[in-house]
Amino acid sequence: MLRIVVTILALVVSPVHAETRVPANQTEINLGFAPLVKAAAPAVVNIYVKRVVQTRASPFQGDPLFEEMFRDFGKLRPRVQNSLGSGVILSADGYVVSNYHVVGEATDIRVVLNDRREFAAQVVLADEESDLALLQLEGAKDMPHLTLRDSDTVEVGELVLAIGNPFGVGQTVSSGIVSGLARSGGAMGSARGYFIQTDAPINPGNSGGALIDVNGDLIGVNTRIVSRSGGSNGIGFAIPAQLVSAFMDQAEAGNSRFERPWAGINGQVVDADIAESIGLSLPGGIMITEIHRESPFFEAGLEAGDVILSVGEQFVNTPSEMIFRMSVAGIGNEIDVMFFREQEMETRSVTLKAAPDAPSRMALTTGTDTPMPAVVLININPSVLAEYGLPLSSNGVVVADTGPYGARAGLRAGDVITEINGARVSDTGEAQRKLKASGRWLSLLIERGGKPLQLKFRL
Repeated sequence: MLRIVVTILALVVSPVHAETRVPANQTEINLGFAPLVKAAAPAVVNIYVKRVVQTRASPFQGDPLFEEMFRDFGKLRPRVQNSLGSGVILSADGYVVSNYHVVGEATDIRVVLNDRREFAAQVVLADEESDLALLQLEGAKDMPHLTLRDSDTVEVGELVLAIGNPFGVGQTVSSGIVSGLARSGGAMGSARGYFIQTDAPINPGNSGGALIDVNGDLIGVNTRIVSRSGGSNGIGFAIPAQLVSAFMDQAEAGNSRFERPWAGINGQVVDADIAESIGLSLPGGIMITEIHRESPFFEAGLEAGDVILSVGEQFVNTPSEMIFRMSVAGIGNEIDVMFFREQEMETRSVTLKAAPDAPSRMALTTGTDTPMPAVVLININPSVLAEYGLPLSSNGVVVADTGPYGARAGLRAGDVITEINGARVSDTGEAQRKLKASGRWLSLLIERGGKPLQLKFRL
């Protein structure tokens, strides 16, 4: 009778897609996760990467004061960098998902399967922001692969296994539970986003490996840990399988880069104080603080001051979570957005789109008759704002390429030049004319990371 009650409870609380149950007999208890690992492990691979990086042999390297000040000191020298990580086979024809920080900018990628077969691989789609990369194994067929699970069905407390190659010791399996969902904030490298948290031990080398449930389905790609020592402290993060599925869809559609919808808004997390001040019963959602006139949300009728509560019928509490929901939905699709305005709930349909690349960027390379030749400047439009992560209110021209002279002058790619010699700059043509007209002094007012910075030169 006890077994029947436990089994019924397990079925009630389990996700709809799964038929999770407790071990039925002593034999199953003794086996543990062995049958699950035996089925899933062949689809998890080890990845060995070589990349050529440019480094400077600086005498100030490691100095806390002078290293940053003289970061461009010394000649660039190529150096071969070796690294390792993990990956997961997603299809019989050899598509493999891993992390961008594992295979990004690699010059040579070698993938080793659990049965010791080796394949060369090429990156077919990569995105640094989401820290995902999709590889294609050369000459692969009939590959073992894992099934992607809808990560919205994952629940806190579920048993999970992490499979990867920690510290290069070989394929290793660790177990734990899902500790949290909708984690956002800091991430590896440039990655930003929305993560599944687990206490299954994850260590360096596990990156790109599989986080699977008790049915052997892939629920996430292991990407990072929180640690003061460099080893696992029981706080690991995985990129949800839903985003991996969106990557696969775009790769199969022939995309050379991952395209995510553009929000065109800035938002603030709604805490208890804000919720009380606007009459919202519970804290949550994202208050729009700034909205671009080309934003799909603006086109749907939303405005500054509105609080976005759900996107595509899923509640959102951070900008990263909202961008994740939009990325999963994909460009060209419609999503319902519920928001709070003036004590009332409203819902609007928003058609997702990429950031418009209009008006034209009008790329211009400064000539030799200017103080800084070979600097590539472009006009600002929504696509440029998204590409360089600029504030929505940015005005001026963007430095797309510093060239040798611009770099020596202190310019960086992504800088916004707002004034030249005290006069506002509106487009690349005007910037070229003002540079040509410079006298004995050149003064540039730029914005970098949202902060103003002035550069002055004697010519």
